[in-house]
Amino acid sequence: MGQRLKGETVILIRKTQTGEDPFGRPVYKETETEVANVLVGLPEAQDVTDEINLSGKRIAYVLGIPKGDANKWHDTEVIIRGKRFRTIGKPVYGTPENMPMWWGGKVSVERYGD
Repeated sequence: MGQRLKGETVILIRKTQTGEDPFGRPVYKETETEVANVLVGLPEAQDVTDEINLSGKRIAYVLGIPKGDANKWHDTEVIIRGKRFRTIGKPVYGTPENMPMWWGGKVSVERYGD
């Protein structure tokens, strides 16, 4: 019997500028949004090599974004299994009717922070 793919809940960190500090640097408030049924997968070895060569960033995971999800995934921090990551580039979406199962887009993430 084959294995079934199973998504998990991740947390998107949305930053909103709330003002500036005494030195004129922006101050942000973080808002956490839980997103259920995100597929967390390992990247292909060639994708890791290509991204390192292009941007110097190392892909840790490729996330499958659930169909119909309206959250902002570009330039966003994501907490996966209690660890902080940052998205790399813009997400890529397929035509929902042509995408199998429950996921309609994907975005790569790199490890960020502790």
